[in-house]
Amino acid sequence: MKKRSTTLTAVFATAAVLMVAPVAQAQDTLKLKIQTAATASHFSLRYLTENWIPKLAEMTDGRINIELLPNGAVVPHRDTPDAVSMGILDGDYTSVMYFAGRDPAFALMGDLTAGYDSADQTQAFCSIGGGREMLQKIYDEESLDVHVVGCGAYSRESFVSKVPIRGVADLKGKKIRAPEGLASAVFKAAGATPVAIPGSEVYTSLEKGIIDAADNSAYSNDKANGMHDIAKYPIFPGIHSTPFQQFTISNSVWDELSKADQEILTVWYEAATNDLRRAVDQQDRELVAIDRAGDDIEVIDWSQKDRDAFREIAMGEWKKFAASSKLAGEAYETHVKFLKSIGLLAND
Repeated sequence: MKKRSTTLTAVFATAAVLMVAPVAQAQDTLKLKIQTAATASHFSLRYLTENWIPKLAEMTDGRINIELLPNGAVVPHRDTPDAVSMGILDGDYTSVMYFAGRDPAFALMGDLTAGYDSADQTQAFCSIGGGREMLQKIYDEESLDVHVVGCGAYSRESFVSKVPIRGVADLKGKKIRAPEGLASAVFKAAGATPVAIPGSEVYTSLEKGIIDAADNSAYSNDKANGMHDIAKYPIFPGIHSTPFQQFTISNSVWDELSKADQEILTVWYEAATNDLRRAVDQQDRELVAIDRAGDDIEVIDWSQKDRDAFREIAMGEWKKFAASSKLAGEAYETHVKFLKSIGLLAND
């Protein structure tokens, strides 16, 4: 395992003292504490807690119970793999992109910017296209005690804009909020000026004209946060981001489970994330239909030609990241193989 900072070790030590032992047996029930990427009020956390946590208890006759914790509840969001390895958390259900600082491979696995046209495609990549196995290999080579139960995306993020951006050519010269790393590099390559600001400052930055548009969140989240009150030219479906989530538990917890319960947990994750994706997509589309029927907001849908052109630009940046490390190169090749298999990239 890579050497941890004194500060990080101190955080984990404090968390360990404050928490009840995360893997606790009571009446033959395995109680798992799983930290997520969601805030306490986030739709995804509420939906999974209300609809799918009880189902897991039913599927296992009460043998497994999961508590989904909000972002940062136990450790900082970037530190969950170490917390899982150390037994402070039993697992995480969080954004793969958080760990890009460990190795560029996590950036490519966390969000292949402009790579996929739908969250369904990312789920297929993880489930049957080698994505889950590639993510597991990265953790293994990082010497982390992490078992990847599954991965995928539950939404393709929308794109908020104060000005109409109807195709690739319209990106030129626009000031666009994008996180540092792959997303920022792709927008810059397309002629835009990336601006790295936290998500909490997107609204005020749009309002004040600091940025013209933003890589932000799902359409329903943008709507709920009032983004469309000031940015009246959203792009939907989005053009850039399909952020991957991972569901992991420690190898030691995984090994405690029977083969039957390992299979149940894997099937449960697939069913839960597929249902969450459907629920988020339905909510997004209902809101889009309302906005399209009105006169206040113009919902823009890029042509396939422009989406393909943006992907071509992105590919150049993928290759640069792929050259950054051995694992990044393997992650890139895994993505490309699958993208070709489903027709999003041409075969050579």
